[in-house]
Amino acid sequence: MFNRRDFLNKTILASFAAGIGLSSCESKPKQDAAKNNAPTTNQSTGEKPEATVIATWKHPNATQKALEVIQNQGRALDGIEAGVRIVEADPLDQSVGYGGLPDRDGIVTLDACVMDEKGNAGCVTFLQHIMHPVSVARKVMEETPHVMLSGEGALQFALSKGFEKENLLTEAAEKRWQEWLKEGTYKPVGGHEQHDTIGMLAIDGNGNLSGACSTSGMAFKMHGRVGDSPIIGAGLYVDNEVGAATATGLGEFVMKTLGAFLIVEFMRQGKSPEAACREAALRIAEKYGKTNEEMQVGYIALNKKGEYGTCSLLPGFNYSISRKDSHQVLDSTSLAESAG
Repeated sequence: MFNRRDFLNKTILASFAAGIGLSSCESKPKQDAAKNNAPTTNQSTGEKPEATVIATWKHPNATQKALEVIQNQGRALDGIEAGVRIVEADPLDQSVGYGGLPDRDGIVTLDACVMDEKGNAGCVTFLQHIMHPVSVARKVMEETPHVMLSGEGALQFALSKGFEKENLLTEAAEKRWQEWLKEGTYKPVGGHEQHDTIGMLAIDGNGNLSGACSTSGMAFKMHGRVGDSPIIGAGLYVDNEVGAATATGLGEFVMKTLGAFLIVEFMRQGKSPEAACREAALRIAEKYGKTNEEMQVGYIALNKKGEYGTCSLLPGFNYSISRKDSHQVLDSTSLAESAG
């Protein structure tokens, strides 16, 4: 009997492999999925999972900071905010916060969102002049009746809450923008080595989940463009009964498939975090299969048991994980690699 799903899996994954030339890619060590994703909940005694923090890309200093806050009796959200703020304040990270690459008009605009264990959410989009959009998003969640504030309104709100207005365009970021202006060709890119966005998930000692996502968005984007990062259900989703997920990469694809929400729903159906991430990545591949090396999306997920998983469309995506005294950066699995 013809199985559409199996056919699409084989056809699309083969296309990925051919399109990016897997034979020329550097091989990456395979992670022991059973070991890395082993449950930390003792089902017979009902013990809570150990505190765990996972983030997109190479940010072990951020996940370590988040874990420290959580271990000092903080909520998962407290730890996440502290961890994400480290990346937002780093001028060497040109895809988040201070030092982020500007849009095509030379203006740094930031997006962020948070979601806590109670299902509350706060978001800011198209925010300028404020270094820590993740903290502004939390203020929106906790101190307004709204979920999202944007642009000038988000800036006014931030200033009213004591945030300082400052120039976020660093000399290095401005230099890259000036170089880009020589050609000025606008093309959305989310290349497989593009370390855009910090998405972070955590479970605390009480077994509660929270998440956050922060970005300066696509480099040299059209002025006014907003990606998936501040969109609840796309770039981030948390359901404390099930799990949490966040995304990185080409946000337009994540928005059109509601990737984070989709992953949580797959986990609700009983899939492991890694299987859920793979299904969400496959959903993009099925719908937008004519791709090239510039189409990258990466997902991470964490469930109520403290199990975690990841998957990306293409090789090159990595993630940071902190537990107890262990702080690691690991390579994610990808659809393209699994086709090899």
